[in-house]
Amino acid sequence: METHMTHGHTLDTPGASPEESPSLVGHDDYAFSRVPASARYSWWSVAVQRFGQLSALAQFFLAASIGVGMGFWDAMLAILIGSVLLEVVTIFLGMAAVREGLSTSVLARWTGFGCKGSTLVGLGLALSLTGWFAVQNEVFAEGLHVVFPAVPVWLLCVLGGVAVTLIVVYGFASMTWVAYVTVPAFLLLATWSMVSELRHHSLSSLINAPPAGTEISLAVGTTIVAGGFIVGAIFTPDMARYNRSTADVVKQTVVGVTFGEFYVGVAGVLLAHAVKASASSDAGLVIGIIQSTSGTLGVLILVASILKINDWNLYPSSLGLVNAAQGLFGKNLNRAVAAVALGLIGSVLSALSFADHFQAYLVELGILFPPIAGIMVADYFVLRTWRAELDESRARNALPTTVPDWVPAGLVAWAVAYAFGKYSSENPEFLAAINVPAVSSLLVAFALHIGLGKLGLARGIRIRPTEKG
Repeated sequence: METHMTHGHTLDTPGASPEESPSLVGHDDYAFSRVPASARYSWWSVAVQRFGQLSALAQFFLAASIGVGMGFWDAMLAILIGSVLLEVVTIFLGMAAVREGLSTSVLARWTGFGCKGSTLVGLGLALSLTGWFAVQNEVFAEGLHVVFPAVPVWLLCVLGGVAVTLIVVYGFASMTWVAYVTVPAFLLLATWSMVSELRHHSLSSLINAPPAGTEISLAVGTTIVAGGFIVGAIFTPDMARYNRSTADVVKQTVVGVTFGEFYVGVAGVLLAHAVKASASSDAGLVIGIIQSTSGTLGVLILVASILKINDWNLYPSSLGLVNAAQGLFGKNLNRAVAAVALGLIGSVLSALSFADHFQAYLVELGILFPPIAGIMVADYFVLRTWRAELDESRARNALPTTVPDWVPAGLVAWAVAYAFGKYSSENPEFLAAINVPAVSSLLVAFALHIGLGKLGLARGIRIRPTEKG
């Protein structure tokens, strides 16, 4: 692969992402600025990161949950529809990110939200993803406790949280190294589990087997798939800003999302049919399946794969928090320090077994976030409200010289779309078979923002000089 030199560091495969301020703790990873061309990575390096988000216990659990409630081909159709919807959103956000080189919450300042409005996006991501960090960390500890029952779960929570925090402190480069280790190991585990179980079953019998548990509809299955990754799609710019071209974004997304969703999906559905497990509210389902097919080593690999998805819970959280701090208080927090603080909070929450109490709240945020993607795509690609300023400043490798505080169109579209998604999630009969709340709220936000933008409400109010990061 190609290599680029900058600030004395060799980049790519995977390299050491340069620090903007070497004296600071860890890597700030361009929290307030554009990622320069010299700091970009090959599409494969970023694709492995994307795939790492989809090759963990949570995704396996999602696929197995679909498998116990749907026939094989219905489950595959649900995964196909959900994946295509996610890929469309991911590709468009990724195209904006690779062009501008900006993180999600910073890009949001000029794509429908304004400086103050983007703090709501940043804080929302930080709260939601730190919560998911705690949930995943507790799952990590419970899985490891199966192998090491003498070690208390709270201590494993602390150790797991510290490990992921250290990975995130050193930014995108160290996260890439983790992906290169855990992703192949997970692929081998999933393959071995399928091969081992297929020795005792014919493939045709598993494909044609009826659901092992309570049947779920295609709409519900699609909602599970789309909802399970929609937040990951929204913080695509945090990842795709390290790509080198639009073509790289497309390749990264198609490989990462399609291969991730389908490979893990097929494995989870087939194993659920083979083991005849029934879904539960925790990770016990998948751990039981893996333990029955791959033993202790399989559980260890599965648990280790959580490190990969959890670093992508903490990393966007840190970027969102520093953007919020600057937008609200004019303070430039170091991203690595923010990651340490959020990692500590998440670790403590998981160690105290508070994570389960956040599940309903996190699901609520899962309805709140999809409209953000619709608004950003609508503003950047259709309305092109601030494209002239973004283009001019990109030529200088800087931010636009001015920024609005608030954008009425984006805020109204967000509120209405959230209400729409909330209603449709509480009334499954609404829109019948095509009711996928995460997707329908995104589409409502997209259309409404364009409509309000045509009325002149997308430029924003209180336009002022941009604060420097």
